[in-house]
Amino acid sequence: MKKKGIKIIIAVLLFLIALLINFNNQLINNLIYVVAYIIVGVEIVKKAIRNITRGKVFDENFLMTVATIGAFGIGEFPEAVAVMLFYQVGELFQSYAVDKSRKSISSLMDIRPDFANVERDGKIQKVDPDDVKLHEIIVVKPGERIPLDGYVIDGKSSLDTKALTGESLPKEVKEGEEVLSGCINLNGVIKIEVTKEYGESTVSKILDLVENASSKKSKSENFITKFARYYTPAVVIIAVILAILPPLIIKDALFSDWLYRALSFLVVSCPCALVISIPLSFFGGIGGASKIGILIKGSNYLEALANTEVVVFDKTGTLTEGVFEVQKVKAIDITEEELLKIVAYSENYSNHPIGLSVKKAYGKEIDEKQIIKVEELSGLGIASKIGEQDVLVGNEKLMNERQIKFTKCNDIGTILYVAIEGKYVGYILIADKIKEDSISAIKNLKKNNIKQTVMLTGDRKNVGESVAKSLGLDKVYTELLPDGKVLKVEELLKEKSKKGKLAFVGDRNK
Repeated sequence: MKKKGIKIIIAVLLFLIALLINFNNQLINNLIYVVAYIIVGVEIVKKAIRNITRGKVFDENFLMTVATIGAFGIGEFPEAVAVMLFYQVGELFQSYAVDKSRKSISSLMDIRPDFANVERDGKIQKVDPDDVKLHEIIVVKPGERIPLDGYVIDGKSSLDTKALTGESLPKEVKEGEEVLSGCINLNGVIKIEVTKEYGESTVSKILDLVENASSKKSKSENFITKFARYYTPAVVIIAVILAILPPLIIKDALFSDWLYRALSFLVVSCPCALVISIPLSFFGGIGGASKIGILIKGSNYLEALANTEVVVFDKTGTLTEGVFEVQKVKAIDITEEELLKIVAYSENYSNHPIGLSVKKAYGKEIDEKQIIKVEELSGLGIASKIGEQDVLVGNEKLMNERQIKFTKCNDIGTILYVAIEGKYVGYILIADKIKEDSISAIKNLKKNNIKQTVMLTGDRKNVGESVAKSLGLDKVYTELLPDGKVLKVEELLKEKSKKGKLAFVGDRNK
């Protein structure tokens, strides 16, 4: 594309030189025009000739070639170069938008595992995931991506499932639980018995969906190509008739005169304004969208938006911020500052997003000398000794197991109940925050005749339904993996009208 841009710039400079500077020699001027034409137009002429040999005669390349050569034939050298320049500039702008979009989706393939640590003959071997057999044991260390689906047979850990579900909250797994390929192991070492070969694994199926997504889309021809298919042969036939018929039926009519008129007709008939205006108008729309942070992959997508009936949203990072933050602190018999401090100290050694969000909300330096003991209670929370106080931080199960009377919080999100010396002292609510402009975006879509707004999420049912209700969405589907989201989108595609379009809105991690 860069090379094409340089050619256009050189051709424009030569065109302006020939147009504005009088060399007092028409031959020199015409030679400059020809050189400019060769630089910018030879590619189109080659395409036209190649397509003719393949039986595809009447396309926009043929139209440009016939019109410009016709212009040269009647001595209108500037017009010949200008027509080709206009066309190439429009094509350059469209190519620029498409090329930019390709780069933006290249990172979609980052869930592919690079290797698998297989336990064979008492030793760990690093092999390609394709070479791992069913029921073999693989070892996944902290920070590594799980390469194949299976069950945990030893160890426990937290998994980052964002690549599959789009949700920021890690999933706790222990012995006997199923794990899916594509997730990242955050802390403990786990051993997994493989239940699916790589070709049948979750990550392989997701990659297949991404790789084949474009093959399911119809490659609609642009308007100029459709127009040229009918317009070009009509113009050429009329020009041929204009050159041949009058001399045969009109007395004293000269063939050379009517040939000149036929060539003039070809030049006049070349839809220069249409050829340049359509690509430029689309590029103007794409450029305007990019100024407010929207990248449109091509003009066909921009055109499709006009017929959109259904808009499907992902939740995390799209309608919500995608970052867990402390939303509420409810203290009983102590101050909110004291409650936040005691939980921050208890979570000091945690790299879990929940713990990190509490420490961020506390925002002060932690005196680790006051942290006497910290014990992680799997599936429950944390038991710690901060200074002289025994502290419990965790979920409802922890409070019930330790027989601590507490007031249940019905807010949507992750709730950390806190007890000091066996006495309930309050809770901290941590949740993903709805974006400030999400509500107005949904309202504006409905004002612009969008018939249905839908949200798909891998999050829990109560969380998803709460967000959907707050935003005024028409439908919500929860607890979905990527393949489940694809199936829901395919179902929604069947519900729209024949001419209507469906748009999906989500961030690149989905």
